[in-house]
Amino acid sequence: MPVDPWAIDGLNFTGLETRNAEALGVMANGVALGSQSGVRPGDPGLTVTLAGTTINCSAGVAAVAWPGQGVYKVAFPSSVSPGTYTAPHATLNRVDLVYLRVWDNSVDASGLNKGDVVYLAGTASASPVAPTPAGTQIYMPLATISVQSVSNGSGASVSTAVRPNTVAPGGILPSANAPSSPYTGQAYHNGTDLLVWNGTSWDTYLKAPGAWTPYTPVWTGSGTNPVVGANGTLIGRYQKFGRTVLAHINLTCGSNTTYGSGNYNWTIPFAAASQGASLIGSAMLLGTDRWPGEINISPGATTLAAFFPLSPTNSRIDFMTPTRPETLATGAQLRITFQYESAT
Repeated sequence: MPVDPWAIDGLNFTGLETRNAEALGVMANGVALGSQSGVRPGDPGLTVTLAGTTINCSAGVAAVAWPGQGVYKVAFPSSVSPGTYTAPHATLNRVDLVYLRVWDNSVDASGLNKGDVVYLAGTASASPVAPTPAGTQIYMPLATISVQSVSNGSGASVSTAVRPNTVAPGGILPSANAPSSPYTGQAYHNGTDLLVWNGTSWDTYLKAPGAWTPYTPVWTGSGTNPVVGANGTLIGRYQKFGRTVLAHINLTCGSNTTYGSGNYNWTIPFAAASQGASLIGSAMLLGTDRWPGEINISPGATTLAAFFPLSPTNSRIDFMTPTRPETLATGAQLRITFQYESAT
């Protein structure tokens, strides 16, 4: 079968050939010749609203991709109304659908070649869901309309959550859900974080500013485990950027705290990467004296260990124990701050 490269003088192009060539400018969906339907991010066009019971859709453009049919680029130069929504049910709620339809006689044998906006009423139910257009229809959802029953006040509200976005190849896709067939290097923004597919999983490259996430470290001893007790506190917090973890642990000993025996360890929020390198962080004990120390996270570890001077006159360090660097007692505070590479 000869291939007609787009666009060369003297060649004739079918609609399908043209639509397949147009797919080159639209985000792929993981299928050969396939594309992602949607509106342009940031474009307020094709927004569905209600004026009483009348449904309105603003002017706009969209790319409607359909399996085996390439990309239909549709433009509405002015607002359109697909009509009014069906009257509410007496006792049951309903979810209706508003969608952009492409009529292509060569595909659907409709006798039409045009685009329009269609309203489709759903079925009233105790657990209503949006309907699916029947038959051979080329379409893209624009909005759902939740219609309350008469017994619930007969109100209606519009949601555009079903309307997809699309971007040019290499663009950052705004989407609450990750692309289903990502390519290595593909990026999307879920409304909070920027994530990039590394070929195996999604890495968070940019995380929205916000409060650190709390976690509860587990405090253990190589002999017997200490117990924080009812009036002691042991808290941890972290922030994760991709595989970089920033974290801290704060321990305050109470009168009910027991100290166990042996060398101390504390769990970290995520297992450390096994890259053949140990990570060093800082520690400080505020007891009778203020003691500087450090922590160590070994490759692949799920815990960290704290190290302090052997004595006030010996700056060599060793594992923290119930009596090193001093005997722990009520009111003593241990502060640990660390950064490391996580395994995932």
